[in-house]
Amino acid sequence: MARILLVEDNEMNRDMLSRRLIRRGHEVTLAVDGQEGVNLGGSSAPDIILMDMSLPVIDGWEATRRLKANPATSTIPIIALTAHAMSGDREKALAAGCDDYDTKPIELDRLLEKIATQLDRSPTKSDSPPDPS
Repeated sequence: MARILLVEDNEMNRDMLSRRLIRRGHEVTLAVDGQEGVNLGGSSAPDIILMDMSLPVIDGWEATRRLKANPATSTIPIIALTAHAMSGDREKALAAGCDDYDTKPIELDRLLEKIATQLDRSPTKSDSPPDPS
């Protein structure tokens, strides 16, 4: 299963979503603000990042831009998680570098489908078959 970096400042949302992802077999690393998300994105080698966009220290928009600008993390898929469901927010998230977008409250099956889609497209996925040589 995937190594997921969950960047979420709301403790209740973070705990609920991380427990649900772990129950589905994923390994979850947690960050509580945008700067910690950028740092852990580089050091924990996640397969995918779930990024809340309303974060302290640096917001999810800036954290995404920094991760995508860094060659070491630029290919990690990022899914924006936001309570903002305003017209144009999806486009804003994609313009910041997010690979997909999902709204809160999180519908787990929909999010898992988006995670699977991004992992299938990602060159960094950890569940690739071993090298036969």
